[in-house]
Amino acid sequence: MDYLVFAGNSNKKLAQSIVSKLGMRLGDADVRKFSDGEIFVRINESVRGRDVFLIQSTCAPAEEHLIEMMIMVDALKRASANTVTAIMPYFGYARQDRTSEPRVPITAKLVANLLTKSGIDRVVTMNLHAGQIQGFFDIPVDNLYSSPVFDVYFRENGMHGEDYVVVSPDAGGVARARAYSKLLGTTLAIVDKRRERANVAEAMHVIGDVNNKKVILIDDMIDTAGTLTQAAKACIEHGATEVYASAAHGVLSGPAIERILDSPLKKVIITDSIPFDKAVSKIEVLSVASLLAEAITRIYQKESISSLFATGQV
Repeated sequence: MDYLVFAGNSNKKLAQSIVSKLGMRLGDADVRKFSDGEIFVRINESVRGRDVFLIQSTCAPAEEHLIEMMIMVDALKRASANTVTAIMPYFGYARQDRTSEPRVPITAKLVANLLTKSGIDRVVTMNLHAGQIQGFFDIPVDNLYSSPVFDVYFRENGMHGEDYVVVSPDAGGVARARAYSKLLGTTLAIVDKRRERANVAEAMHVIGDVNNKKVILIDDMIDTAGTLTQAAKACIEHGATEVYASAAHGVLSGPAIERILDSPLKKVIITDSIPFDKAVSKIEVLSVASLLAEAITRIYQKESISSLFATGQV
């Protein structure tokens, strides 16, 4: 295989899993800090004329991981790599995709500009918070979906059919929930919530029938878990017997874990797009290594990867 896979420090465990699936090793690079905090990168093997895949989630600390990634790209380009494809399991700043109030930036667009200017030739990411972010780039962007991974998990655990109902925790996720309900053969419901300010949400009532049903709450990410836990509480109050939740990205910041443990949620299923090494009884982590490894193989072999996101919105 005439390509190399490198990784920054944001999610080394996932990167190691990906290269194991590919039957290769991670490229040799030093990525560290000077004593004053500046990031230093040195590529320790030749990349001249080779296609390179760089794995880096821009999760917290987002700024550090973003700068680290751009410095690595610069190093690879100056070492004459043929192409650099950024594998970004989690794309940070994706929620800042529009001017929702006066005098605020569109940071997702700024990040897209920074990545493009750094020399990246292609971006592969997963479950973008807003699909239109693909249009912020002037280079190819592949937005994969975690649905194949969750579909296998749900079916292996019997979480499908008429005993279950897929619920969107807010109006913005209806398309995603509808796709999952079709995939799993369930009915669909929506939790109507009112958001007062960022990271603070109040669940109001449930649109749809969850009475005597097992609920699967579907979201793209879980940050402080306020929306999710209030949605779970609303479903229980409307007669649901059990409530599960799944999300591609487990940001889990601030009081998230405490809220999940204190909530009616029976289990929360996330992926390893963001590293999560804590042992929390209610949280289960699924790996997307096989999905991303398959994407890398197809891109290198110049094959279509459309089948990896053919279901769309999930």
